[in-house]
Amino acid sequence: MFERLLHVNGWVLFGMLGQILFGLRFIVQWLASERRKETTVPVAFWYLSLAGSLILFVYAFWYRQDIVITVGQSAGVLIYVRNLMLIRRPRPGAAVSGSGA
Repeated sequence: MFERLLHVNGWVLFGMLGQILFGLRFIVQWLASERRKETTVPVAFWYLSLAGSLILFVYAFWYRQDIVITVGQSAGVLIYVRNLMLIRRPRPGAAVSGSGA
């Protein structure tokens, strides 16, 4: 069992990168909340979530061939993309930038 845990190759490093990005999102969220003195979710949280989740999805699907992790990460990818779409959507009443008269 320990031999498998200690076996490090390019795929494992790739998966670790995904896990690091995924974990960094919590640090980003925590620091943003501390700065504002209230709970907040910065846009960077969603980008780190998406990047980490996509990397972990690829790792789980192609290297580990683990259906549990693959399904779990695929659901997250959809949620993170949707949140980024909502953030980028124009808001009613927001100033429209363009050429002025």
